[in-house]
Amino acid sequence: MSVVTIDKENFQEEVLNSDKPVLLDFWASWCGPCRMVSPLVDEIAAERSDIKVGKVNVDEQPELAAQFRVVSIPTLIVMKDGKVTNQAVGARPKDQILELL
Repeated sequence: MSVVTIDKENFQEEVLNSDKPVLLDFWASWCGPCRMVSPLVDEIAAERSDIKVGKVNVDEQPELAAQFRVVSIPTLIVMKDGKVTNQAVGARPKDQILELL
């Protein structure tokens, strides 16, 4: 499954109404650690059809970043049934990202 770009317009449909757990990657283009995590998140999206993977650009979506109290990036948040079930801040290896799920 491909990565979905999440914004405030599609957040309700793609995240809150998702029938699968959602891994959200809060990132920015200028963030070095975000650029390290991004390909790993892309791999997970390609390998796992049982989850949805979304990316939130904090510069373009400050309301969503504020809603989730994202102060450091990258921040990875796992949501299920519209609720946060897990989260982690900072660059992580792929196996640790998978553990969040």
